[in-house]
Amino acid sequence: MASQLTLPDICPLQNHEFMNNGNLGTTDHNRDSAGLTYVYPVVSRRAGGVSVGINLNINNACNWRCIYCQVPELKRGAAPCIDLALLEQELRGFFHELLHGDFMEKRVPAWAHRVNDIALSGNGEPTSAREFEQVISLIGRLQQEDALPSSIKLVLITNGSLLARNYVQQGLRKMAQLNGEVWFKLDRASSAGMWQVNSTHTTIDRVRQHLALSVSLCPTWLQTCWFMLDGEFPGKRDEDDYLNFVSGLLRNNIRPEGVLLYSVARPSLQPEASRLSALPEQQLELFAQRIRALGIPVKVAV
Repeated sequence: MASQLTLPDICPLQNHEFMNNGNLGTTDHNRDSAGLTYVYPVVSRRAGGVSVGINLNINNACNWRCIYCQVPELKRGAAPCIDLALLEQELRGFFHELLHGDFMEKRVPAWAHRVNDIALSGNGEPTSAREFEQVISLIGRLQQEDALPSSIKLVLITNGSLLARNYVQQGLRKMAQLNGEVWFKLDRASSAGMWQVNSTHTTIDRVRQHLALSVSLCPTWLQTCWFMLDGEFPGKRDEDDYLNFVSGLLRNNIRPEGVLLYSVARPSLQPEASRLSALPEQQLELFAQRIRALGIPVKVAV
């Protein structure tokens, strides 16, 4: 892949600490793994390769507080102002090292030696950054100027709570033109469930409205974390609520691309951490089968 790329005027990041930080794995999504401000690489089990993460919430602020969140000292709030010039510098330099240097050989397991996506995720809700649309435009420009392979996806991992904002909708429209897709968080499909898992008072009706907007603007997957709490599997009521929600979407011709179903893989840094444990693969697959029966694809990651 590197032989097909020409990246002009890039200063390689050979002296950055990520060159010597050890191997990456699916259980380590450290936002500081590259020694940079905004950019960090991870090996994504769901994506099946290297994901170039962009962390816009460098202040560890989010408008939700999911009990499985791995962000240290998580606080309520929004992303700070984004230094777009610094973000561009970091992206250019990291792409050069990733595609022309020995990063893959030194840091990435052999099975993941491909660049799968650029992912806006990080330490909070990325769409809370007022520069969100400008960030998408910047990524699109770099993809074109640096002739990055068109197979590299642009992924937004979001709780979907800010979809009513115009700049977010404009950003999603641009994403749709850049091989983009949205991973829209839906861990529970009831107000009580969302409060328990995500610590938000968002209503399920608002989730439905925002999801419909997302689907209309950019290809959208539902991203669902299913786990054990206090040693117990999610209840039948949780499953039924979820299935009824998805059925309602399909009846109203709101059709996500599918569901990304997974369980916890890394320790939570929230007060509930000791109460959480991974759901066995067999249980995930049983739930996935119930979702597939509705006529929607499901990808299970363990």
